[in-house]
Amino acid sequence: MKKINVIVEKTNTGFSAGAVKFPVYTAGDTLDEIKSNMTEALNLYFDYNKKPLINEKEIILSLDITSFFEFYKIINVTALSERIGMNQSLMAQYIKGIKKPSPAQTQRILKGIQQVGRELAEIRFIL
Repeated sequence: MKKINVIVEKTNTGFSAGAVKFPVYTAGDTLDEIKSNMTEALNLYFDYNKKPLINEKEIILSLDITSFFEFYKIINVTALSERIGMNQSLMAQYIKGIKKPSPAQTQRILKGIQQVGRELAEIRFIL
């Protein structure tokens, strides 16, 4: 089976998630919990509909900017906005959901976050 896209959104009680092409929904407090819950819920749906079961690696989580920064509070938004050359006030409005970024702005933010992630993955400490 190919990858299954799941949309994750912040709610008043935590985070909810829904599969894009299947009538399957779940909730959780962490991305790992959502992925695990969604895998279980999708497999119940697939089993009932006599389709092949999946594993967590086949699920792709997609988040809006507000939900992403709620999950990853460890990211310094001020430093990130400086790094990608974006106005800090505008970035704060995107994160709070006051304004919605254009697709180009969303890509700009995502590329900055992914670059930081790649750099962090390559770091080694002296032993």
